[in-house]
Amino acid sequence: MEKLQTSVIIPAAGLGRRMNASVSKQYLRLNGKPILAHTLDVFEKCPLINEIVLVINPEERDLCQDQVIAAYPYTKVKLVAGGNTRQESVYAGLEAVDPQTRIVLIHDGARPLIRESVIRKSIAETVTHQATVVGVPAKNTIKIINEEGFVEHTPDRNLLVEIQTPQTFSYDLIRAAHQQAREAGVVGTDDAFLVERLKIPVKIVVGDYSNIKITTPEDLIIAEAIIRQLAKND
Repeated sequence: MEKLQTSVIIPAAGLGRRMNASVSKQYLRLNGKPILAHTLDVFEKCPLINEIVLVINPEERDLCQDQVIAAYPYTKVKLVAGGNTRQESVYAGLEAVDPQTRIVLIHDGARPLIRESVIRKSIAETVTHQATVVGVPAKNTIKIINEEGFVEHTPDRNLLVEIQTPQTFSYDLIRAAHQQAREAGVVGTDDAFLVERLKIPVKIVVGDYSNIKITTPEDLIIAEAIIRQLAKND
């Protein structure tokens, strides 16, 4: 596979109110280091990643610099000020990537357990398909309900996928998708939705159930257990 200039945008400007913590969740400690540092570590070590565009709350620049950037030997990280929403923050990241960038991954700062093998698969599939998202088969039955709370339909679970990150795109495609969404005033639940609006097919890359997003205090406990289990397997 041809080596293309590849950047990852990590939006980490959210407050994480559901953690009920005095500090944004990405700076909480997981196994002795900030959640965000775990996330950065994987991309820093991956040879296919040329740069890491870390999008943060501008009011937390000093905190990020002190607890993450200066505390660990990162060489690929570029700090960018985020916007009021995740979508605005990703757009700020797209505007800040290296001009030579051909492939862009977008990955949640609060998903610290992403594996390099999934990153590699995402990049390889995106070279072929332009747009990919990591996902895992849904474990639970999903019900479609109406506004009154009654079940209307039970979709086939075999056709349902729980979406994770990274979501990976050719740079020109994802920038155009964000630009068109901005012009139309559309806010998507994820970046792939903005690409889907352009009628571009999005390929699923099968991920790993351990790639959880840390949102609540319970998730920290689960993440620590996963880290212990992975250490045993190694």
